Amino acid sequence: MATTLNPYIQFKDNAREALEFYQGVFGGDLNISTFGDFGDPGEADPNGVMHGQLEAGGMTLMASDTPPGMPRMEGSSIAISLSGDDADELRGWWDKLSDGGQVQVPLEKQMWGDEFGMCADRFGIGWMVNIAGEQSATE
Repeated sequence: MATTLNPYIQFKDNAREALEFYQGVFGGDLNISTFGDFGDPGEADPNGVMHGQLEAGGMTLMASDTPPGMPRMEGSSIAISLSGDDADELRGWWDKLSDGGQVQVPLEKQMWGDEFGMCADRFGIGWMVNIAGEQSATE
């Protein structure tokens, strides 16, 4: 079995809303298990997301709500990066992710020749989008 690296995002109490938003951005199949699905949730909201997983075009994004008593660290030291050469797809994702969020770097051509932008979506999750520029015939 191959090893994969997937982002796993912890939300305070809106993981379902966020995962449904990301499914609207990327498409794909979304599976959500609640705390109540596995019996007595204790102090956790039985409808809260214990584990959610979105599979879309070779990408996997996972998330959950943070149960009571578990620490949740707000942070800005990580962002999820999307990169490639399908400009239409990446621009479409950028438009959806940045809508209602905050753009830190507009998606535009950069000194290294690619289009690049940074934003935080409406849930405060950081995203970087890089669209590969045209490569010269000598490269």
